[in-house]
Amino acid sequence: MTSEITQAFAHPEARSAATADPAMPDRISLRDHIVEAEIGAFQQERGRTQRICFNIVVEVSTPDSPVDDDVDRILSYDHLTEAIAAALAAERLNLLETLAERIAERVLVEPRARRIFVRIEKLDRGPGALGVEIVRARRPSARAVPEGEAIPHPTVVFLSNAAIAAPGLAETIDGFAASGEPLIFCVGLPAAPAPAAEARLAQRRIDLLALEQNAWVLAGRDRRCVVVSTRTELDWAMRHGQICVWAPSKLVLDAVEGPRTDPRDAPALAAWFAETMEARELVLVGAAAVAAGVPVRVAEGA
Repeated sequence: MTSEITQAFAHPEARSAATADPAMPDRISLRDHIVEAEIGAFQQERGRTQRICFNIVVEVSTPDSPVDDDVDRILSYDHLTEAIAAALAAERLNLLETLAERIAERVLVEPRARRIFVRIEKLDRGPGALGVEIVRARRPSARAVPEGEAIPHPTVVFLSNAAIAAPGLAETIDGFAASGEPLIFCVGLPAAPAPAAEARLAQRRIDLLALEQNAWVLAGRDRRCVVVSTRTELDWAMRHGQICVWAPSKLVLDAVEGPRTDPRDAPALAAWFAETMEARELVLVGAAAVAAGVPVRVAEGA
């Protein structure tokens, strides 16, 4: 028991050494790598960064021939720091456990990586360090991108309130769905005014929730439209031919580089979303053209 406790609170390298397969004696490590990041499930952790400390050990297979001092033949330390940076940049996360899983997944796709120990600690949440540690082993089928699974590039369509209320809504949806390409609808604020708040951040939340209410109005008018809020759900829906209506709160609030536009400027928010989703096109029905990082088309309609 004493040795187990010692290993638990020592650097992950001690745990690795104590449980290592004799056939995998090699390991690389990253110690006390500190990054400033915004993370956490509590409201007080939003809108501010805190210090996060990373300790990582990766067990690697022994090379079958000399490395000859060639950096391309080893698992570089840069792979560890890049995995951390990529996981933090992808989206704002609530849990250290999620961050640790994503780092482990990124590292374990490297051909020589066999097992990884990831310890992550928050340094500013109290008098001590609060953290998690996980151990993950490489799966035989691990690969960075599943074969045959291309990244979906949807058509994003913004519908005005008049277009949503129009008698020909079903025909409008039919027209966009006819191509068979992934399709995601965005909507604006409801016609009724949203409550007003004095605090800017509170008003932003109210406006995002109002957009989501209107998304449900669209879904209620055509049962093919499913309201979706997470990137995981959106990716699944696009791969399975489901028509989505974007509920923006989660993606907007969790984005590392969020939209600078006001949620009340719904077409501009749709343009940000289309760029984030790497859309093939943004179509505006009942709205004027906006600046976007994807092709924009203003379609005839209400």
